[in-house]
Amino acid sequence: MENIALLIQIFIGAAVINNFVLYYFVGICPFLGVSRRVDTAFGMGCAVTFVISIASLLSWTFTYYILRPEAPLPAWLWSLAGGDPSVRIDLSVLSYIMYIFVIASSVQFVEMYVRKFFPTLHKSFGVFLPLITTNCAILFACLEIMKQLQDPGRLWGLAEALTLGLGGGAGFTLAICLMAGIREELELADVPAPFRGAGITLLVAGIMAMAFMGFAGVDTGIQNLVTLMLK
Repeated sequence: MENIALLIQIFIGAAVINNFVLYYFVGICPFLGVSRRVDTAFGMGCAVTFVISIASLLSWTFTYYILRPEAPLPAWLWSLAGGDPSVRIDLSVLSYIMYIFVIASSVQFVEMYVRKFFPTLHKSFGVFLPLITTNCAILFACLEIMKQLQDPGRLWGLAEALTLGLGGGAGFTLAICLMAGIREELELADVPAPFRGAGITLLVAGIMAMAFMGFAGVDTGIQNLVTLMLK
């Protein structure tokens, strides 16, 4: 029961309270570049959600079994080679290389799929679809999972990692669709000349970030509520 409450807290925290875009300010490039139309923004959000979920799955697997301190696979290979069993093996220095490889492979798969079955959507994405590879929101999720696997006393399981990825992707989709809806309305508004273009977009993003600050602390209350309901 407590695990279900924790998963709900992680999802709501990543999607709303600690939104990757509006709280940590990662993934800003596609957030600003592909938020002119709601349909294109939603497509980008779905693509990012898929990639971040696959990346979370693979990054947890590689981190848990290979990269984290005292991971089972390097320890087994070390003992098989006759190494000193008291040596503590830590391959976390390779984490960035591994995560970038995982993200790039996932993005390549998504790009081939969208180009094959949704050519119009692929054309509307332009350069921003392959640039998901450099979307720091995805790398941020992988690094958050690695951070939760550094302490042997509170290791995250695969469910927690996938929940973080899905919540982060849902939060990115929410933020970019809200921004796209506002920008569509701004096209019909009489915006002062000095604020047109990037200026008004950044102002709107700042106001949205301040609005999302109002959700601070809600995740703990939701976790307590869900725990009481499941008892």
